[in-house]
Amino acid sequence: MTAPVAPSPYRRVVGILRILLAALILAAIVTQIVDQITHDAFEPARYFGFFTIQSSLMNVVVLAVGGALALRVAAEPELMARVRMSTLCYAVITGVVYNLLLRNLPPDGSFVGLDWPNEVLHVWAPVLIVADWLLAPGRPALAWNRIWFAMIYPVAWLGYALVRGGVTDYWTYPFLNPNEPGGWPKVLLYILVIAVVIIGISAAAIGLSRLGRRRVGELTRDLA
Repeated sequence: MTAPVAPSPYRRVVGILRILLAALILAAIVTQIVDQITHDAFEPARYFGFFTIQSSLMNVVVLAVGGALALRVAAEPELMARVRMSTLCYAVITGVVYNLLLRNLPPDGSFVGLDWPNEVLHVWAPVLIVADWLLAPGRPALAWNRIWFAMIYPVAWLGYALVRGGVTDYWTYPFLNPNEPGGWPKVLLYILVIAVVIIGISAAAIGLSRLGRRRVGELTRDLA
């Protein structure tokens, strides 16, 4: 059996930066929770029901694992690249939806917490995760049929959010509320647009992974 190829110094630096970004995202989430608990405003079911929080926690794990791998091996397994591609999509859609649809909404009377965790989760983390995908070495070329992998979690989350909203009349995000002006047609339009954007981001990420890269099979042999 051939020993794994050692990572380059640049890839090791990327690994450290990934771990630091994972720690920053986790710190933002913990700060929000502590802030809400301090002001008697923490509702676990509501807080952890947000797409932003769930996908950010995914990114904490993926960045930490991806960072550890970058410190140990020169190229990551295909499955890891596929998962990173998916969480990249979630980070980007989180940033886009928040900054286009949610940032300037008028206050609804609920608790408004510290500002910096929101900026980390909705601006800085998405930007840095995109930069990681663009600049980090060791990423295998993903097959085009992996484009649908990124849709698994959003479809599951959307089903949960719509069922929960129908049962409790609490809608995680205003654009999912069919009681708002425009009703279900507007909700379905938002869902369709977001789905198209996620697929587009997946396609772009896969296309970038294939530029000047060796095939997954060759990278797999390197790691065998």
